[in-house]
Amino acid sequence: MARWIALTLAFASLLAAVHAASLGVVYTEGGFVQGTNKQIGILNPKYIDIFKGIPFAAPPEILQKAAKHPGWSGTLKATDFKSRCLQVTLSQTDTRGSTDCLYLNIWAPQPGRSVSTNMPVMVWIYGGAYLFGSAEGANVLSNYLYDGEELALRGNVIVVTFNYRVGPLGFLSTGDANSPGNYGLWDQHMAIAWVKRNIAAFGGNPDNITIFGESAGGASVSLQTLTPYNVGLIKRAISQSGTGLCPWAIQRDPLFWAKEVALNVGCPVDDTAALANCLRITDPKALTLAYKLDLTKLDYPVVHYLGLSAVIDGDFIPDEPANLFHNAADVDYMAGANNMDGHLFAGMDLSVINKPLQNISPVEVEKLISDLTLPKGSVGADLGYQLYTVNWGPNPEQELMKRTVIEAETDYIFLVPTQESLAYHAMTSRTGKTYSYLFSHPSRMPLYPSWVGADHADDLQFIFGKPFTTPLGFRTQDRNVSGAMIAYWTNFAATGDPNNGPSKVPTSWLPYNAQFGQYLEINNDITFKSMKQGLRSHYVRFWVHTYRSLPTV
Repeated sequence: MARWIALTLAFASLLAAVHAASLGVVYTEGGFVQGTNKQIGILNPKYIDIFKGIPFAAPPEILQKAAKHPGWSGTLKATDFKSRCLQVTLSQTDTRGSTDCLYLNIWAPQPGRSVSTNMPVMVWIYGGAYLFGSAEGANVLSNYLYDGEELALRGNVIVVTFNYRVGPLGFLSTGDANSPGNYGLWDQHMAIAWVKRNIAAFGGNPDNITIFGESAGGASVSLQTLTPYNVGLIKRAISQSGTGLCPWAIQRDPLFWAKEVALNVGCPVDDTAALANCLRITDPKALTLAYKLDLTKLDYPVVHYLGLSAVIDGDFIPDEPANLFHNAADVDYMAGANNMDGHLFAGMDLSVINKPLQNISPVEVEKLISDLTLPKGSVGADLGYQLYTVNWGPNPEQELMKRTVIEAETDYIFLVPTQESLAYHAMTSRTGKTYSYLFSHPSRMPLYPSWVGADHADDLQFIFGKPFTTPLGFRTQDRNVSGAMIAYWTNFAATGDPNNGPSKVPTSWLPYNAQFGQYLEINNDITFKSMKQGLRSHYVRFWVHTYRSLPTV
């Protein structure tokens, strides 16, 4: 019997191989590339072509925009991820990666017996505070966070991931023409443009490109839709926990941080031309280590210390992001936040919130809100504290006070800027549709208190289908959430409507408009009741109108 089963499986595998569709060798503008064709399953197999390590630009010079790749002779074996862009390690005591890093990866599913054509394309932009990250993401052995296989197969889309420069090499700016900055954003643009020019050879539709990303990647997605350089390149966009209107997305005083870096490597700081020229001949590892995000003994919330990010350079970002939404008027846009996105940051600012046996005091909460509202002085602090403690009563419980800290940081850092971006997009769009969501599936971190909701980056494992690829590490409810998110995201990529496409969804997701603020709450219980309105509208009004109208001190 065992031998018969083995022979049957072998025969089925042979028949599948005969009918398997594969791209084989693909011709791109740089030359021929060959990836791998992977079979998933035996009796009802699926196939996917995977290409890893295709260069989309030449190795970049320090503090310069990258140039087009010159191409190669012969056939490039695109079978392995390339090095991430040079960056500090998480401990910030060493570096990892390479300056030769501008490569991308492609997952192209082949659901039929013939090669797929005209498929929707989803291009991922990773987060990491503009300091860390890579196209493949964190990994445990060969299980990479941003492996696009599950998303591509379940959603019937082509998935692309790519590297871009981070840290000083990607975002240092003198605030003038000597080092205008935004090098990482230019890398992203070059990757998107390469996909536009070449993806048809991989079975993709160059007129149906969706960019999506999280955190700094979500802000990058937003900025890529707002720059005039991408008009006509991008059809749709998804910002997860970050937009171009977030307070950390744009650096307002880049020269301050450029001087800090220059001093750390012994470069002059009294002349920006001399400063930039000196940095360009500095060892790139030393330059990368010259900026450190200090997470100890902070005087203010950690969000105020994020020094390297995009800048208004008069070119790639020619104006305030709020003034550039006309460039995204024909882009379908989906954006949202996690309901406790600020927990990660609040835990660094006030570690007591994660310690059940330690109490937080009203004074600590008041100082935290005062620090978030620092530019507006005591008036902003008082108004903010009144708003966030209005439901406390005379003897607030510890959980309530700790939740208040997380809510304030979530609102300020992520949720309110996202709602404002959605409103701008909806009000300036011509053909572009707008969708809003709140992700609230509770965090699975065992070290956190049981009441903690969806923390920053908790959505990533679900978008990339980890509950399916590593089922022993997840619950049935996690697979439900992942399946729903993949369906909504890939339907949106295919049609511009998360409800319509190849995948069935739990309930209808209504478009957003600025009057009612419709949004879908995403968790393990998605029903018609999950469509809601006016996400934290009182707090949005405070930050966008009341707070902003106060005089800056």
